[in-house]
Amino acid sequence: MKVTEKDVAYVADLANLELTEQERHRMLRDLNSILEYIDRLNELDTTNVLPMVQISDKFGSVDKANSEKFAYAWREDVPTPCLPHEQALKNAPATDGEFFKVPKVIER
Repeated sequence: MKVTEKDVAYVADLANLELTEQERHRMLRDLNSILEYIDRLNELDTTNVLPMVQISDKFGSVDKANSEKFAYAWREDVPTPCLPHEQALKNAPATDGEFFKVPKVIER
């Protein structure tokens, strides 16, 4: 699958980017280069390659040596009361009574 100039223009528009002609050509070249490399990787035979190991599998268990520094990863998930709605809005610079009011930051 090749990226076209139309694809680059579409993604740039979604990201609200204004690309020069030179930047569009560079982006097109770079994206196609990445996809070509992924295609090359997909050609590799990985049937005898073990899945990646997660760091928590190696260090997160209390029965493993030197794993106490990772014990926080296995703490109990205990629900706690959330901040009341009225209190959350109390220090808001602007509110409509129910929601925070913020200035518009995206213009089209």
